[in-house]
Amino acid sequence: MEPERARELLARERARIEKALGIHGGGLEADDNLEPGDEGSEDLYQDELDAGRRADLQSELAAVERAEARLEAGTYGLSVLSGDPIPDGRLEARPTAELTVEEQQRQ
Repeated sequence: MEPERARELLARERARIEKALGIHGGGLEADDNLEPGDEGSEDLYQDELDAGRRADLQSELAAVERAEARLEAGTYGLSVLSGDPIPDGRLEARPTAELTVEEQQRQ
């Protein structure tokens, strides 16, 4: 994959995650967005759901950062396990892919 295309895909992925995290506005549901009548267990459920989603997004952001580091090091598009090339189609679908499909299936 061409480095410029990889940068574009990673930038798009970063923007999506940061928007979902609320880094540049928006964000996950806050207490002031509660519906009338929401109380107690519903608040707890939403807080736990938000915390889980936030953790998932942080993990995705870390994957973007690792992919950006590989891009700068010249190893983007190569498996971190074997060094085998990751097909462009996989990178288009998942720009942060670190393994080939076969390696991922074995994990």
